[in-house]
Amino acid sequence: SLCAGYGGIDLGLRRALGAVRTITYVEIEAFPLANLVKKIEQGLLDPCPLYTDLKTLPWELYRGKVDILSGGFPCQPFSLAGRRAGDEDPRHLWPHIVRGIKRLGRPSIIFFENVEGILRSELNGEHWSDPAGTPVLLHIHREMERLGYEATSGLFSASEVGAPHQRKRVFILGVRSDLKPTGRRVVADLLRRTR
Repeated sequence: SLCAGYGGIDLGLRRALGAVRTITYVEIEAFPLANLVKKIEQGLLDPCPLYTDLKTLPWELYRGKVDILSGGFPCQPFSLAGRRAGDEDPRHLWPHIVRGIKRLGRPSIIFFENVEGILRSELNGEHWSDPAGTPVLLHIHREMERLGYEATSGLFSASEVGAPHQRKRVFILGVRSDLKPTGRRVVADLLRRTR
């Protein structure tokens, strides 16, 4: 669970898929990290190692042990409330996540979340595999496809699942392309049931 925050994606995956076990959390912020520890101690989240820096995570320790890589990578680079520095913001962690996907041996499913502002962000720098001006979400889709995933994404609001507020988020899903068709159908069926 990358950039785990309060463990919401982990709890959501468990609710949607059933027997899902988190094997490590990565969170740099002190308050969410303390919250994760408290939830682990209360038995609400799976006990496992906690790391504080995604950039230095020892990915190789988990190679071949991860079926679903999930996370809500930092939204500050894309948030409408911030400077909107996008890929030039040092908190833009997508390149490190791509490196991690490779080092993990390409998990079957990758699932990420970000703010609605990512829909309006474009690459600024010249140091990416896509040219400057490419929409960031399109770049992420292309990177996932280059890694061998079928990528899809959608904008969803918390109110769609009964919350009393909007809180719109972009969810990004990648399913490894080399999975047998039955494996892809199982994933698609599970996702349909969660809507």
